[in-house]
Amino acid sequence: MKKRDKNIRAIHRDFGYFYLGLIISFAFSGILMNHRESWHPEKYTVETKTIQVALPTEDKINEKFAEDLAKELGVDDKFKRHGVKKGELRIAFENTDVEIDMKTGKGEIVSFKKTPFISQTMKLHKNTSDWWIYYSDIFGLSLITIAVTGAMMITAGKNTFKRRGWKLALAGILFPLLFLFLLA
Repeated sequence: MKKRDKNIRAIHRDFGYFYLGLIISFAFSGILMNHRESWHPEKYTVETKTIQVALPTEDKINEKFAEDLAKELGVDDKFKRHGVKKGELRIAFENTDVEIDMKTGKGEIVSFKKTPFISQTMKLHKNTSDWWIYYSDIFGLSLITIAVTGAMMITAGKNTFKRRGWKLALAGILFPLLFLFLLA
């Protein structure tokens, strides 16, 4: 085996080993995030309570109103945000969501807990701290390195990149592009 081939294999192997856990975590949490509109993998419901309240007009709903309403409803949790979307007042807390129909005043308080392990892995996709962004950039470049060195590893026979691999690589590139331009 040529020295060049040994170096390519070593780089591919070592990057693959080093990032194995992160690749699995990103893949796992990415699959879960793909379905977050259907169900909430990050959390599970502990209690749901039906409520009926009188709401002011949307222009009078601000952060203070949302916090005061939550106290009135007995929500003792760390406030995160509020907003009106699709005719519904939504108030989010650390472990509680309040959703109220603006017209009828009917709604519910949903208390939940974070799903162990799953909620932590999903934070990898959402984290925006500077150090994590740089680490993720390095990870992205490392994935490119793993892909390129993987394509370069087989240098003889009918399964080389030049003979067969480029066709599969092209198909792998075309599929997301077709989805992006035709289906999205």
